[in-house]
Amino acid sequence: MSLINLLPQKIQEELSHKSLLKVISGLNNFEPESVKKISEAASLGGADLIDIACKPELVESALKISSLPICVSSVNPKSFIHSVKAGASLIEIGNYDSFYEKGITFSEEKVLNLTKETKDFLPNIPLSVTVPHTIPLDRQVD
Repeated sequence: MSLINLLPQKIQEELSHKSLLKVISGLNNFEPESVKKISEAASLGGADLIDIACKPELVESALKISSLPICVSSVNPKSFIHSVKAGASLIEIGNYDSFYEKGITFSEEKVLNLTKETKDFLPNIPLSVTVPHTIPLDRQVD
């Protein structure tokens, strides 16, 4: 079975129409008030999905403000478990921009290992994996 069938119906529809709008609050944005404001704006603005930092309290807060599905982003596979229990519908490895400023990059091997580890923890949760732009284009495809 494809995990796409586990996505909320609205997301499935928007994906099939290639018109999904995801609002990202930031992988390292753990400020509750900021996430609340972004969640509210996403909901009012017609977004289909909110992508927030992977923290259960943020998931719970966003779900109080908006009925939109929540995606949580992290580069720590274990951190997804509690956010999914809190109500996140999707998980994403990625949104690496905040790490680049610190000189931290993610190799192909690192991204693949993060992906495998995440799938081991949560095999039945839809997972998106961002491929870092720092990997050469021909290797991104692989």
